[in-house]
Amino acid sequence: MKYFFETYGCQMNIAESAALENYLIDTGWTKAESEKDTDLLVINTCSVRITAEERIEGRLGNLKTVKQSHPMTIVVTGCMAERLKGKLKERFPQVDYIMGNFQKKYFPDIVRACEKGLKIESINEDEAYNFSDFSWTPGTFSSYLPIMHGCNNFCSYCIVPYVRGREISRKPEEILEEIRLLEGKKVKEVTLLGQNVNSYNYGGLDFPGLLKLVIPELKGIKWLRFLSSHPKDVSPELIELLGQEEVLCRHLHLPVQHGSNRILAAMNRKYTREQYIALVNRIREACPDISLSTDILIGFPGETESDLEETLSLMETVKFEYAYMYHYNPREGTKAFELPNRIPEPEKIRRLDKVIKLQHKITGEVLKNRLYREVPVLVESVSRDNPRELLGRTGRDSRVVFKGPKDLIGDFVNVRLEEIKGFTYRGTLMEN
Repeated sequence: MKYFFETYGCQMNIAESAALENYLIDTGWTKAESEKDTDLLVINTCSVRITAEERIEGRLGNLKTVKQSHPMTIVVTGCMAERLKGKLKERFPQVDYIMGNFQKKYFPDIVRACEKGLKIESINEDEAYNFSDFSWTPGTFSSYLPIMHGCNNFCSYCIVPYVRGREISRKPEEILEEIRLLEGKKVKEVTLLGQNVNSYNYGGLDFPGLLKLVIPELKGIKWLRFLSSHPKDVSPELIELLGQEEVLCRHLHLPVQHGSNRILAAMNRKYTREQYIALVNRIREACPDISLSTDILIGFPGETESDLEETLSLMETVKFEYAYMYHYNPREGTKAFELPNRIPEPEKIRRLDKVIKLQHKITGEVLKNRLYREVPVLVESVSRDNPRELLGRTGRDSRVVFKGPKDLIGDFVNVRLEEIKGFTYRGTLMEN
């Protein structure tokens, strides 16, 4: 029998889809070419922004016609499934199962029913999140590894705590076992995942303590990354490790969200702009060659032009290598949904455009400062624009295109950064 996955949203969704796919492969299923050639279609959904949900709703609507011409079992899982549950099934009766974030352990029951041509009437729901044993995508040399789940921060604009639940940390022995499994698959790079990864705490073992357990286990795995970090939870011990351990990539994604203290307080971010900038300075003192990326949310209710200027000022001060920039989306159920003084949509777009233009300028400046250096690169794929070129990524999370043979994909090579095209380096492959 055949399966097909469509995954929307964050890296955690990618990892969770991979875990479900591993189960299907282990039980003899094969991957279909498309949804028109499958027995089981799994759609892993995102709820972070309303635009993501609207896109998924459009997709589910289209599947009604597809299913009429090609019968299949459709499973909708992930955060949108967790948020809407039965309401989603009522709107889209072509969906066979709604499987929330706390129901994935029952996926094998759905699969067995599908194999027998049967239908399960209801799926149980657990109180606690269940971590999968293995989140490696078959055939890949880079893997995500979930170490914690959920969020306790309740930022006023964010739906995540309501669809992912409270923070729960994975047993360290399970994490170490998955690391050993990845070593056996000849994985070269691992990214530790959590909604708030550096608030990991299992029986008193914190995130730096976990890293000290994981790093000695890394043999063939040469690069270790982690996502995502809340600024309030970056400890002095973590900063020290970033400066000392070569296996930790010199890149940190550190979402700031805004540059105005008034808006940061309204967002419930639990730090000020001054504290954030001081943290950045401590990180760069310990690790001068680190690159920083961030998230920036513009158009929060009550935001003024002065608040916007403070954000632009912070961007100029910190000089992020890149940023995920978006405007405020009201999410029903969050505290910000009830706030007055919403910014009109055209004004949000105008302000966001200003932020994007400044970040593009800063990105160009940061990339230019590292030209003509020779750097290690993990080769990821053939370039989309030229089949005779390869695409790779540096430890600082910069993209690099260069000429080289396809058999280098999955290997580390040294590349000299020669020029910049858009926000991607073009380089020359060097002797290793």
